[in-house]
Amino acid sequence: MISIGFRSLVRREILRFVRRPKNTFMPPAITNVLYFAVFGVILGGRIDEPVAGIGYILFLVPGLIVLGTISNAFENASFSIFHGRWNEYIHETLTSPLSYVEMVVAYVAASAVRGLIVGVIIAIVGRLFVPISIENGLFLVATMVVIAALFAGLGIIGGLVARDFDDLTVMNQFILRPLVFFGAVFYSLTMLDPVWQYVSLLNPMVYMVDSVRYGLLGYSDLLEVAPAAYAEFAPYASLSILTVLTVAVVALDVYLFKIGYGLTD
Repeated sequence: MISIGFRSLVRREILRFVRRPKNTFMPPAITNVLYFAVFGVILGGRIDEPVAGIGYILFLVPGLIVLGTISNAFENASFSIFHGRWNEYIHETLTSPLSYVEMVVAYVAASAVRGLIVGVIIAIVGRLFVPISIENGLFLVATMVVIAALFAGLGIIGGLVARDFDDLTVMNQFILRPLVFFGAVFYSLTMLDPVWQYVSLLNPMVYMVDSVRYGLLGYSDLLEVAPAAYAEFAPYASLSILTVLTVAVVALDVYLFKIGYGLTD
């Protein structure tokens, strides 16, 4: 049974960003209009199809959805935890009759919701520029929920580790976003030389972008470039690995809450 305290914490965290749409939803919407306009419309017409049958602007959509989803899930969780530490109101949560699991899951759920809402907004913006049809709906939904929860969990760790607000900016802008940009958002792995294809496979963002692209467009780069033994079931293997990683990160969050890491400084 879901406790009242858990529901209250989730509600508080969701209302925190829902009440400020100009700060939480408008920026990614405007940013992605620019992405689609510049990279899709202006440059896209001069770029050949990355893969046969998929125009460049349509190819961009899954990657930009991933970028917006994970950035906002991470930002929401990290800011919420750090702001609570900074102003010391997180102590009220810690002294409440909630278990550590309930606390962590509440923060993760609320932050994942923000990430998913932004992902939907980006999809709507993309739909204004190019027709979009969903090829593997259940797979897409499962992937989006997993990656949103994963980065919400990582955001909690970021919020516990950060010593000032600049640390949060560094994590998002100089670690997270570069990994996404090199995660086959703006190009197909098949466009790279074989050696760089295998180097790209070391970037975990490649698997997230590729999984969303497979769910949305029915196309997967990994089916083309992954080792033969893995390629046949690559998207499903990627989702399975991401799910296990998400569970591990949330478990680590619970452990850090239990030992009070960063919460009582």
